[in-house]
Amino acid sequence: MILEIAQLTIRPGQTGAFEQAFAQAQRIIASMPGYQSHELQRCLERRDDYVLLVRWATLEDHEVGFRQSAQYQEWKALLHHFYDPFPTVLHYGPVAGL
Repeated sequence: MILEIAQLTIRPGQTGAFEQAFAQAQRIIASMPGYQSHELQRCLERRDDYVLLVRWATLEDHEVGFRQSAQYQEWKALLHHFYDPFPTVLHYGPVAGL
């Protein structure tokens, strides 16, 4: 399992619209091969900041299977115009023996 972490900063005044769009977009990601689960968390101190945590079976499920799919274009159309700046996305794996 790998964990994708995306730090999202939403344009001021757009958080409500972003959350509504994400409610639609989450169905897209949840339908992808290799998807395991996701969480969207909102920062308590900086109300325009969110973190998206997505668990994938493999890195390729996210980087190739999702990002190179037709469904990604729909995800992009729903969400990408809310971000400023564009999110940093990193992937994490378990630490052996812990």
